[in-house]
Amino acid sequence: MARPFLFLDVDGPLIPFGGSDHPRFPPDPGPAGHPLLARLDPAHGTRPAALPCDLVWATTWGADANAVLCPRLGLPPLPVVDWPDAPDPDEGHWKTRPLVMWAAGRPFAWLDDEISSADRAWVAAHHPGPALLHRVDPRVGLAPADFTSLAGWFGRVTTTS
Repeated sequence: MARPFLFLDVDGPLIPFGGSDHPRFPPDPGPAGHPLLARLDPAHGTRPAALPCDLVWATTWGADANAVLCPRLGLPPLPVVDWPDAPDPDEGHWKTRPLVMWAAGRPFAWLDDEISSADRAWVAAHHPGPALLHRVDPRVGLAPADFTSLAGWFGRVTTTS
């Protein structure tokens, strides 16, 4: 069976929106361009990469995620989901349907700060494989508990498939 996907959103999960007390990380020697890049924890590349899954960018950053974030996170370039020009409002979040289509029946986990019960219902009705829609608190970003949940879910999915 093919490995599951991990769809990664950037703003909120990887770059939290929390207050000025949020941890800061050393700046990258390259051009900055984004005022919140100092909030990007370099460990948020190694921890997802260690999971038994294929990482995919699911962000409006698009290909810029590969150019700007991958070097800071120690990741190789990742596939990038392309978004529709006119999303269907009946499908929950505008990312939901494209992610289900990208997964094409493969198991997937989706990390985002805008996941709702409507998204979970739509995925349950339209995706034949296992799916974990994991909402991340955008004020905090990814936390150890998020990685514990992901590791447990991927462990169950990869051993039962």
